[in-house]
Amino acid sequence: MKSCTAAEAEYAPFGLQLYTLRDVIGDDPEGIITQVAEAGYKQIESYEGRQGMFWGMGNTGFKQFMDDLGVEMISTHANVFQNYEQKVEDLAAIGVPNIVSPWIGPQESIDDFKSYAEQFNRMGEIARDAGLRFSYHNHAYTFEELEGQLPQDILMSETDPELVDFQMDIFWVVAAGHDPIEWFRKYPGRFTSTHVKDYQEFDGERESVILGNGTIDFANVLPVGQENGVTWNIVEQEAYRDTTPVDAIIANAAYMKELNV
Repeated sequence: MKSCTAAEAEYAPFGLQLYTLRDVIGDDPEGIITQVAEAGYKQIESYEGRQGMFWGMGNTGFKQFMDDLGVEMISTHANVFQNYEQKVEDLAAIGVPNIVSPWIGPQESIDDFKSYAEQFNRMGEIARDAGLRFSYHNHAYTFEELEGQLPQDILMSETDPELVDFQMDIFWVVAAGHDPIEWFRKYPGRFTSTHVKDYQEFDGERESVILGNGTIDFANVLPVGQENGVTWNIVEQEAYRDTTPVDAIIANAAYMKELNV
């Protein structure tokens, strides 16, 4: 994790994926993101909602807004298959260090994943030349066997570590029946960020829950991630059983402050 002085915070900095707030952020981005800062998040990861990854403020306007809040935009999820170079340029102009591909979907063959790996290498080169890093964010499908292999292994072995990083969504690794710790150790230095999202099942359905209310032992998982190259831990929640999105981010921030990793 990035170092942080006691004057800046009494806990290690952590981020929030704004998609957690997708049901409420659209009507009042500035007000909702202000509540994110008030909850204690020092970093945010944006996404491309209907107002774009800068929430209608433009890149420089959003940067100023973040600075005023004392929050850093460390990353964004983006459709990297559309206007990619412009998005990289806009992010580079305000010093955002990461752009993330959040979804490619299940594929029919291992060769399809190899083709994506080639595309990721090219995207990584474009990002590197602009001063950014390109990452791919996993779901369960890359951890499910296809043609006797795991697509995640293919994506990682067929991409250049100098060009392509990975964002581990810990929830989806667990949902696919794998141990996140084993993957951190298998590919040291390749996972540079995480989505900290807790896992629970209700009537056989997988659901993300408030941190600490699920089955994932983040107190053990996250330090191993840091030991193996993770720089940013980014909270995300996608379901709100018995809570609301805003209450969830407050509870999750309290958990992360207590964990202090």
